[in-house]
Amino acid sequence: MRGRSCIVAAVASELVAIDSNAVVEGRAALPDEKIVELVVQAFAALADMNRAKILYALIRRPLCVRDLAITIGSSESAVSHQLRILRDRRLVKTERKGHLIEYRLDDHHVAALFKEAEFHADHLRRGLPDHSY
Repeated sequence: MRGRSCIVAAVASELVAIDSNAVVEGRAALPDEKIVELVVQAFAALADMNRAKILYALIRRPLCVRDLAITIGSSESAVSHQLRILRDRRLVKTERKGHLIEYRLDDHHVAALFKEAEFHADHLRRGLPDHSY
């Protein structure tokens, strides 16, 4: 497979742009490679029904593992596993309340991501045209 990727890279480097201005603008739109990597990791973490349900619940308020398990209809073990993934991606964080550990969204951007995704889903479901911001 390594040989194949080298061939693809060699072919890509020989490509001639149809619209060089478009290529320049496209490259200018690309954020730093580390930012792209973090965005991909976040979206990969969001691409799971149980993790999405956990995050939706945490948009409202912090919850412990047991209450999250009851809320989304899953086992505490499964929720703990999903929370570890979400914590590793810095989408949720913990806060100790006495002997209890609560989970909360890491920051308000998570809720904003969900809201934008809901707008997109609603447009798809209802066949609405795009609109400007």
